[in-house]
Amino acid sequence: MSNPTIHAFFVGRALAEAVNEQVEETLTNAASELGKFDAEQRERLRQFSEEVLARAEREANQYAAPGSASATPNSSGDLQATIDELRASIASLRTELNAYNNQSVGS
Repeated sequence: MSNPTIHAFFVGRALAEAVNEQVEETLTNAASELGKFDAEQRERLRQFSEEVLARAEREANQYAAPGSASATPNSSGDLQATIDELRASIASLRTELNAYNNQSVGS
């Protein structure tokens, strides 16, 4: 290349292409990292939500422990056990009421 103007033109053109490629690569990497960050944050939020719901469920199950009046049976065996416990409690209360009535009448 004997003409310095033409040489400068091609150097400028090559420089512009190289800068364009670098900017494109940088933007692609930034977009990729942003997408990766977003996916990680969504996963962390999902895990956090699951942990909160699991804790709430455990606490609710502890609050409604088997044998309490507010317990909700999960299977027919639990239901039958609850019914049997209630019948036993009713029988015990009847016995106590009868004993109390007999004491009141006899006095």
